[in-house]
Amino acid sequence: MTTTEQWESFWRAAPPAPGSVFWDAGPEHTVARQLPLFAPHFSAGLPVVDAGCGNGTQSVILAAHFARVVGVDFSPAAIARARELSDTGGAEFRVLDLTDAQAAAALHAELGDVHVYMRGVLHQCTPEGRARVAASLAVLLGARGRAFLVEPAVAAKDTLTELMRRPEGPPESLAAVFTHGLTPMEMDDAEVGVVCEAAGLAVFAAGREPLRTVEHGADGAPVELPSQWLVVGKG
Repeated sequence: MTTTEQWESFWRAAPPAPGSVFWDAGPEHTVARQLPLFAPHFSAGLPVVDAGCGNGTQSVILAAHFARVVGVDFSPAAIARARELSDTGGAEFRVLDLTDAQAAAALHAELGDVHVYMRGVLHQCTPEGRARVAASLAVLLGARGRAFLVEPAVAAKDTLTELMRRPEGPPESLAAVFTHGLTPMEMDDAEVGVVCEAAGLAVFAAGREPLRTVEHGADGAPVELPSQWLVVGKG
């Protein structure tokens, strides 16, 4: 089964109820918390592309802050889910493969320079795929755009391992990820910046911010993955 088929299978099987997908934490714990980190870098007037938008939860919140938001994902099943949202908040959704340079160029030809919000995409890609995604980001951003990237840190593996080894079994939302073969690739923390710089993108800001999940630990506290964030763009 190809990666595309795995993601299609995952999104077709995912329950439609909010909070059923492992990483689909409420926007108040994701975009709203991250907004102060990237908003100062997102100049007014440019559209925002939510790259790897999945079922569109974050796209809707982005649309409350920016004039035009386009959520893109290479999974038609994910985009179908996003379009089924009862209130899309004006966000648009399209099928687009970020490893396809021609598709990225076509979107840039339509929208012009854009800002990009991308959460947890690169660590699911092969090394070659990461380079292609970074190249597409460079095309989409053009001269004026900035991208806000969030990726789990290497230390997140320990948290995931603990969840998978719970005596009562792993949480259903996490088990579903592995059931469909969506195992994260090994990626050093430094690689995010390296792959962006190789695509001609400079790092303007970086830091650490926990990545909220929908799960909770035995003590009732939310499970958060150690993560890093970067703001990148053309120098």
